Amino acid sequence: MYSMKGTEQNNGGGHHHDGRLRVVMFPWLGYGHVSPFLELGKKLSLRNFEIYICSTPATLEPVKKKLAATTGADASVSFLELTLPSSPELPPHYHTTNGLPPHLMPLLKEAFDASRPAFAQLLRDIKPDLLVYDFLQPWAPQEAAELDIPAVEFISSSSTMNCFMVQQFKQPGVEFPFPAIRYRDYELAKIAKENALTPSERREKDKSRVRDCFARSCGLVLIKTFDEIEGQYSNCITTLTGKRIVPVGALVQEPSKEDGESEAIEWLNGKEEKSTVFVSFGSEYFLTKEDMTEIAHGLYLSNLNFFWVLRFPKGEDHDDLKQVLPEGFLERVGDRGLVVKGWAPQAKILEHPSIGGFVSHCGWSSVMEGMKYGVPIIAMPMHIDQPVNAKLAAEVGVAMEVVRDSNGKHCRDKIAAVIKVVVREEAGEGVRSKAVAMREMLAEKGDKEIDSVADELRKLCAKKEHDFTPIF
Repeated sequence: MYSMKGTEQNNGGGHHHDGRLRVVMFPWLGYGHVSPFLELGKKLSLRNFEIYICSTPATLEPVKKKLAATTGADASVSFLELTLPSSPELPPHYHTTNGLPPHLMPLLKEAFDASRPAFAQLLRDIKPDLLVYDFLQPWAPQEAAELDIPAVEFISSSSTMNCFMVQQFKQPGVEFPFPAIRYRDYELAKIAKENALTPSERREKDKSRVRDCFARSCGLVLIKTFDEIEGQYSNCITTLTGKRIVPVGALVQEPSKEDGESEAIEWLNGKEEKSTVFVSFGSEYFLTKEDMTEIAHGLYLSNLNFFWVLRFPKGEDHDDLKQVLPEGFLERVGDRGLVVKGWAPQAKILEHPSIGGFVSHCGWSSVMEGMKYGVPIIAMPMHIDQPVNAKLAAEVGVAMEVVRDSNGKHCRDKIAAVIKVVVREEAGEGVRSKAVAMREMLAEKGDKEIDSVADELRKLCAKKEHDFTPIF
């Protein structure tokens, strides 16, 4: 079942008004996916595309609030609510990855797959000229093909990570041709441990989802990147698969006006220029107690100001942060540190003059935000693509990584040392100046990529081709 909720009234399918091309955008159910889809949608809507973002009510709710606060009068996007089958284990408020207890992820994927008939009906009603879909729903381009609608995959993770994966699929056992990009031994051990806990059938199904989504994209794949930092990895993907990679740029959300009035910004206003580190591990990763303790001590030992956003799974709200932080920590740091729970206006914080470093898990959106605002990154990757993104950010020169010990444990002294180098010490001058140069380059470039993307998508709509050639 689905329903139409929009910032703009639409005419329910059929004739497209103003000759605009109608696009349904269908991200995976996480804020880290919906956000880049929305940013791309807003930019395309200013280039004569009529944009519909399709997702669950639980996923769209925070996005709509942000859109209302940030969008200028020119960009208009409509929302299509897709209702997943509900179950006692997975009630509607869990129909999103944000705050989802990790053990429920397989159930969410099953419920997502079960929404296929409702999604097919949505395509029949909206009659789009194009479907832009994500990396976990290979049935979506199939449904589009049934209706003669071209479909393109939009990947919001890095070209580097996708190159790494594609190469493993195509050439298992062959060493990755870019030596700077490596998983460390403790990272490989963690992956092996996680794999051992996942039934092999489920692992294979997830791999085939990713492969099929890529293979079913019509001739090209959109990736959230820009050639200046990842051109060689994008070219490598094309060589391995025959799919052209079309970069869409950094797609960093503009801060909203409301964000500027928050308590967080008030606190930062009282700090000196480049004296403070922003600490955030993304919307979908929850720190272990052990990591949280070492990070807290590392921040204390750095002697720098810090603004730390802590997140917990739904149902574990921890009203009193003193219960989860080391004893006496908040009292010892006093006004040097601010710890907040849940959410903070990340883009607004990163552009604040007091911020001199970004302690990040290196989710791809966060790496891009660090680059856009010229903030050097203290890389503390946790899992999945983050170790690869951290190595790339270090290779490009905008990050330094906090390396764990051989057992995969963080050490407070090392955390403090890297923070001090990146923000204050002479040894970090290179990474600081490279971050500023990156900001200037991105500002100068603007939306250069989006114009090319718009041209490519128009051509696809005119051709009405589909691509189900196996490439793996």
